[in-house]
Amino acid sequence: MNHCKKRFPQAQQHKSARRALRLTALTATLGAFPIAAFAADLETDDAVMVPPQQFDTSRYGDFRDKLHDWKVTIGAGAIYMPEYEGSDKFDVNPLPIFSAVFGDRVSVDITGVTVDLYERDGFRVGVKGGYELGRKEDDSDYLRGLGDIDAGGVIGGIVSYERGPFEVYGTLDKTIGGSDGLTGTLGAKASYKYERFIFAADASGTWADDKHMESYFGITSAQSASSGLAQYDAKAGVKRVDVKGSITYMMTENWLVTGAAGAGFLLGDAKDSPIVKDDVQPFAMLGVAYRF
Repeated sequence: MNHCKKRFPQAQQHKSARRALRLTALTATLGAFPIAAFAADLETDDAVMVPPQQFDTSRYGDFRDKLHDWKVTIGAGAIYMPEYEGSDKFDVNPLPIFSAVFGDRVSVDITGVTVDLYERDGFRVGVKGGYELGRKEDDSDYLRGLGDIDAGGVIGGIVSYERGPFEVYGTLDKTIGGSDGLTGTLGAKASYKYERFIFAADASGTWADDKHMESYFGITSAQSASSGLAQYDAKAGVKRVDVKGSITYMMTENWLVTGAAGAGFLLGDAKDSPIVKDDVQPFAMLGVAYRF
C-alpha cells in the first residue's frame, strides 16, 4: 500500500519543506546524523596555501588562520519518516545536511548553535540555542481539527562525558513560544572508525513536561468537537525511547555518503493518545555531502 498521499503540488511542496526541516531538527537532536557528530573527526590536514605576499596582514589580519579553524560539511539527501509523531503513514522528503565547527567550542547545524562552556578530561558542559517548528494540522488528515502548534525558540544545556569511543549525555531544552514545553533527554552513543568508514550507534530516552505533552498529544474539548476525536489529557512523563545507527563512507578526502536508520517507541500518555496511530516510529535517511 502506498502511504504517500496525493495533494496539490504547491501545497505539497510547502508541507514537504516544513516537515523536512522539522524532522531534520528531530533527528539531528536525537543524534541520528553522523555529520555533526563527526565533523571534527573528518577534518583534513591539507590546506590550500596562498603566497603570503598577496595579503597585507598588517592591514587585514591573517584571517586565513581563522578560516582554517572552520570545519564545514554541506550536502543533501532524502528521509523516509512518519507524517507526524505518532502517525502510521509515511512520506519521503528532501533533507538538507549542514554542520560547521569552529575551533573546539562552537558548533552549528540546521537545528541551531551549541557553545561548550567547559571541557576537561572528557567531561563537557555546554549551552545551545535553536528552534522548534511546531506542527501544522494539514501535515496529515489525522490532525484535521486539532489546529496548529506554533513555532518557538529553544534554549537549553548539554552535559556529556566521553571516554574513548563511548559517550553518555544529557540535555534539557526549554521552548519559548509554541508549546512552551520542557524536554529532557538521556542517552549513550558509541562510534568506531575503520578505514574509510565511520560507524555510530545511539540509544536515548526523552521526558517531556505537561505543556509539551498536552500540545502534541492532548486533545481539548474544543479540539474534540472539531476533530471528532475523544478528549484526552496528556501528562508529563517519558514520552519515547529511540535507537538508531549510522554509517558514513568517505569516498574521497572531501566527499562522503552517509546513511542512518532507527526507530522511536512512544510510551506512556504519548502512546495512549488518540492522535497516535502507531507507537513505533521508524525512519531511514541517505545523503551525500562535501566537507570543506
